[in-house]
Amino acid sequence: MPPPPGTSPLANAPPTAVETGKAASSAFLPCGGHGAQAGAGYDVYAKDCPARLVLNRLADKWALLIVSLLGTGPLRFNQLRREIEGVSQKALSQTLRRLERDGLIDRQAFPTVPVTVEYSLTELGQTLASAFQPLASWAEHHIETVLDAQRRYDERASQG
Repeated sequence: MPPPPGTSPLANAPPTAVETGKAASSAFLPCGGHGAQAGAGYDVYAKDCPARLVLNRLADKWALLIVSLLGTGPLRFNQLRREIEGVSQKALSQTLRRLERDGLIDRQAFPTVPVTVEYSLTELGQTLASAFQPLASWAEHHIETVLDAQRRYDERASQG
């Protein structure tokens, strides 16, 4: 039976992921877990686990640097770009969108000419920034040891 005049044939179709605002990954079910804490139904070692997908996004070249900088307070796009040496405008923009989608940062546009956009951490993003800080400190504290190990490895590799 055809749809009534003036209505779309898709009027009774189920909504798409875009229409509902749900990503395809929301169809994932808990994937077992190793821990006994909140979220223990997820297992980052399982290939299709959504928690693993989040870790993969956080392991992005720029994500943790952005979160760390925003941990100091709200920043504008160009401030982030100046602080993070080597990041392209495209990479920064894409990473900011992913972090916003994941609920880690807020984007606020102000009605100025030109439009001013400011990024800040959400409460969830603040928990990530505080978890990342010890890792950043570890990297800064141990960089000389790591560089020495790399030099020794490279010398051995070049000899044989």
